[in-house]
Amino acid sequence: MKKMLQRIIQQYYGISIQEQFKLGPYDACRDQQNLYFLVPVTNMEEASLVELEQLALHLVNYGDSSVCQFLKTNDGQSFVDLENQRYCILRAGATVKRMRRAGRKLAKFHYRGRAVPFEVKGISRIGMWKSFWEQRLDQMERVWNEQLFQSPENEFVRMFIESFPYYMGLAENAIQYLSDTEQDDEPLAVDSGTVCHLHFSPRTWGENGALRNPFDWVFDHCARDLAEWTRERYFQNIKTYEPDVRQFYQDYASVSTLSSFSWRLLFSRLLFPLHYMDCVEEYYITPSEQVKLVQEERLRKILAQSQDYEEFLRDFYPLAGAPIRRYQIPIVEWLAK
Repeated sequence: MKKMLQRIIQQYYGISIQEQFKLGPYDACRDQQNLYFLVPVTNMEEASLVELEQLALHLVNYGDSSVCQFLKTNDGQSFVDLENQRYCILRAGATVKRMRRAGRKLAKFHYRGRAVPFEVKGISRIGMWKSFWEQRLDQMERVWNEQLFQSPENEFVRMFIESFPYYMGLAENAIQYLSDTEQDDEPLAVDSGTVCHLHFSPRTWGENGALRNPFDWVFDHCARDLAEWTRERYFQNIKTYEPDVRQFYQDYASVSTLSSFSWRLLFSRLLFPLHYMDCVEEYYITPSEQVKLVQEERLRKILAQSQDYEEFLRDFYPLAGAPIRRYQIPIVEWLAK
């Protein structure tokens, strides 16, 4: 792929590069001013590609200099077709910034994303959480039922068979909490769709926080990013997460005030056990024995921490500064016991 990057960037973009390296999963290179990386997009719909390019341009025009831009080829195209494959080149400015006050930066990112002046369809996930969650839960329940009347073939399967009813209950609680929110509560301006990330975490924007990659994005409610950052930070170290989480929400609130609807959506997403689902799905999807072993260890850890996670969920609203009484936010009663 390194030779492919060099060939594409010189032949189609007329850029002479100085060095090549890996940037996460991507092949990357740089010249004197900029960083470039190659993104294979063969399996992506062209309409979604166009949306991502428009969103990137919008955010740059609104003042976000950290957003990677789609580089145009010499003849003005946004991608290159070569050997039955399609590629994009993204350009990132070479400026390095310290990642301070991630909550504040995310709130500004969401603020700019809400001002998108066109309808986003291809990468939108607005209003889809419930159907996605139900679908994932149904699929997992089918796998569980298949395994239930057989002897567990290994330790992972044994742990999955024993633990699934508990996590199915958590998932059903989350779906109900989400349904009640959508039925009972009124969205405000802050609840408009914005540019979000598939799985936002403290690592998503790169080590220095200065890399906004459009191929990480979806169009969704801001609660998606808040929940996934919080979940990831919690699991980094379940003993030390509280100061970071408290600061993150204080910083976010200094730019944007969450509504009752936002808080409830955010909590429903934390209640839904995505970490458990991801782990089980990864185990059954991967052909790699090494990855299976990693997921087995991960599942063992998740199960060992299940009571801690309940305590985290119970304490989340006060920790994050949610105005529970003023907004009359409902709590999950069994967690409060």
